[in-house]
Amino acid sequence: MADGIRPNGGPFIPLSEIEMKTSRSSGPGGQHANVTASRVEAVFDVAASNSLSPTLKTQIIRKAGPVVRAVSQDARSQTRNRALALDRLEGKLTEALRVPRRRRPTRPTRSSKQKRLDSKRRRSETKRSRGRPDFDD
Repeated sequence: MADGIRPNGGPFIPLSEIEMKTSRSSGPGGQHANVTASRVEAVFDVAASNSLSPTLKTQIIRKAGPVVRAVSQDARSQTRNRALALDRLEGKLTEALRVPRRRRPTRPTRSSKQKRLDSKRRRSETKRSRGRPDFDD
């Protein structure tokens, strides 16, 4: 992953298409956090990419939007946060490129139909027995 990312084992996206922004990390960290720009944001403009086909672009834009961002400020070092941000960006793109499996419609089994009908019959009998008693005698 030194020179790019490959989401879902698919198209290779070079680092030249990914904009890396750094800023100061929020939260605790003492004096070190106040002087280093260790927070990294990886920004990928899907529409401007030359490495993606038009179909992949529309698929990613539909699921993740025209600009995909990933932020990392977990580690103290900027290089580690850079690697984490690229991993997260790759994960987001992988999820956007994932094609869901088609659902195969199933039919209820004979036994499940029988159980349902038996249950309905029992319930019906319970409700029928709740009526006023007959005084035929």
